[in-house]
Amino acid sequence: MTTAKQLRKKYINFFKLDPRNHVEIAPAPLVLENDPTTLFTSAGMQPLVPYLMGRPHPKGKRLVDSQPSIRLGDIEEVGDNRHTTFFEMLGNWSLGDYFKEEQLSWIFEFFTKELGLPKQRLWVTVFEGDSQVPRDQESFEIWKKIGIPESRIIFYPASKNWWSMTGSPSEMQVGHIGGPDSEVFFDFGEDMGFHEKSNLSGMKCHPNCDCGRFLEIGNSVFIQYIKISEGQLKELPQKNVDFGGGLERILASVDNTPDVFSTDSFKEIIGELEERFRVKYGKDESIDRSLRIIADHARASTALISCGITPSNKAHGYVLRRLIRRSIVHAKRLSDQIFMPFVDLWSCGVPISRVDREYVKKVLDEEIEKFERVLETGMKKISTIIKNKERISGKVAFDLYQSEGFPIELTLEILRDHGVELSQKDKALFQEEFEKHKERSRTTSAGIFKGGLADDSSQTIRLHTATHLLLASLRKVVGDHVVQKGQNITRERSRFDFPNPEKLTDEQLRKVEEMVNKAIEEDLPVEYQVMPINDALSSGAIHAFDERYGDTVKVYFIGRSWKDAFSREFCGGPHVKSTGEIGRVRIKKQEKIGLGLVRIYLAFDK
Repeated sequence: MTTAKQLRKKYINFFKLDPRNHVEIAPAPLVLENDPTTLFTSAGMQPLVPYLMGRPHPKGKRLVDSQPSIRLGDIEEVGDNRHTTFFEMLGNWSLGDYFKEEQLSWIFEFFTKELGLPKQRLWVTVFEGDSQVPRDQESFEIWKKIGIPESRIIFYPASKNWWSMTGSPSEMQVGHIGGPDSEVFFDFGEDMGFHEKSNLSGMKCHPNCDCGRFLEIGNSVFIQYIKISEGQLKELPQKNVDFGGGLERILASVDNTPDVFSTDSFKEIIGELEERFRVKYGKDESIDRSLRIIADHARASTALISCGITPSNKAHGYVLRRLIRRSIVHAKRLSDQIFMPFVDLWSCGVPISRVDREYVKKVLDEEIEKFERVLETGMKKISTIIKNKERISGKVAFDLYQSEGFPIELTLEILRDHGVELSQKDKALFQEEFEKHKERSRTTSAGIFKGGLADDSSQTIRLHTATHLLLASLRKVVGDHVVQKGQNITRERSRFDFPNPEKLTDEQLRKVEEMVNKAIEEDLPVEYQVMPINDALSSGAIHAFDERYGDTVKVYFIGRSWKDAFSREFCGGPHVKSTGEIGRVRIKKQEKIGLGLVRIYLAFDK
């Protein structure tokens, strides 16, 4: 069995070697601070959009990486043999350098020679063209020349073989870039999922029929157009290649299994779940579905917690909460015990920040404990409604959410299991109530908590720099999961919120305070550099996950040099010139302000 580590290394090395000569770049974080359009990184191209638009990349025109990704659009699909919310996307890019000929030839060589996939098992798809963009005959001819017979080259419309951030050529927004793409599918054979599904050209089964016979393992996007007005596209002066291939899916093809959950990426966790719940994977589809959901959501939850995200009812925290709680519901279907395993992503070499195992487990256990109470109350109410054959209205579903914290997704899933479907009218009513609830929350919280500096007095600026020292010290003493979740600085004190499952021990507080004051006593210089966002991210500089950043950022570093800095952090300033100006500080108090969140108050030591 090929391992995830081996596949990742093979891919990156293949594109780094001559004649391909790509430069490996660091993956972006799962939460993209400079992209307000999405909660999470869902593909390797997201952080590269400015460079696909024409800006020179500091690492050159040929890039390669493996990008951890989260896709929420697939969450309802998770449970089958191929969909996951968390995955790695192997990617290579040409920024105005090579184009279709090289890309299609190289990726075919990688699949068939490096990985040994039989070429007769590969199918490819290309763009059939529309009123604005011609048929991609060039890619068709290249695939034929490579050795793919015409019978296994399928043309599809823009809904399948066109990429842009906003859809087909007609749906693209003015100013957005896009282009045709060409996908590669692995064929597991006619006896796997073959059915009579209606489709193209009278075929009974085809690569995009989603029956299970075919698995998409790679997509080469040719970004060559920009929309300049409604109904008008223009060719970009810089034509780009953006390839993405799901590591877990490619692994499944190499192992000749249509089930990604049977690969090295999931083998250990599925085994642990089998032992814990005393079931056998592969014997019963309903059991398999629950095991897959728990396995995938446990991986995704571990990844999100490693990014400093904690369960909450907002944004990133809500997604984490939803994943954990959905796992718990499926664990309850398998056994009376509630269990969600820790997933050691790092043993598989997943390029993501390492965090302490115990920290991840504490965050999971705390959320599980909380949801157990919610689940018990909510399940009783839903069971009573179903038993009495009462109508499930949108208001009832919302009341369960508001009063019990019972997610609407779980309400709908439990109802479906009992053959009950919420009407579209009631779903709309729930959404209406939910939007009202969000607006009330926004109004209530407005002005209560403001991040950053309350003013620009000398005292506030001194405490601002001290807070940078506090964050760096917390990460050194407590762990790299500590990030800024909220900050308010006045002349009297700095209030700083960060994720941690419990309050710090007295010993930890003492160490943090001593570390901060030692850095102050050393009178370290405070300087900054302005750099591209991707360079700043790859430098390891600390940044707030709830803030949005521009294409270039200012990074303040505290120390004798950038390399040996005590602290490197995204920040707009202002700061003192050296830490000696701060004066001695002390931690006044700490408090737990919510699930997985701790608040510390730092003040001058008078």
